[in-house]
Amino acid sequence: MKRQNISSGAVWEDIVGYSRAVRIGNLVEVAGTTATEGEEIVGKGDAYEQTKYTLQKIEEALIQAGATLQDVIRTRIFVTDISQWEAVGRAHGEFFRSIKPASTMVEVKALIHPDLLVEIEATAVMGGL
Repeated sequence: MKRQNISSGAVWEDIVGYSRAVRIGNLVEVAGTTATEGEEIVGKGDAYEQTKYTLQKIEEALIQAGATLQDVIRTRIFVTDISQWEAVGRAHGEFFRSIKPASTMVEVKALIHPDLLVEIEATAVMGGL
């Protein structure tokens, strides 16, 4: 099967050796995504805004891979403060309320930058298995 790497253009992709998303066949895996635009953090101090922005970036990567949010079967949400779960969950629900992918939210000690509150991964299967 052909492999398609989707780049976000982030400088870290070449340094670390990763892609924003990878499609093989009808499977798309979206890497851990945060609320960054270049070197700027979007929604600084606001878990809800960071989650919304992150999910918009994930949706863009899916579209580049030929998929949509409707194809998402799993999300993994990493938060630095689990007490913010309702804000994060509300934003996730705005994108996935009718889709209802399997999802996990866990608290982690830190993300790559101290102002990042949320990181999300997604798995999509286009057209079913």
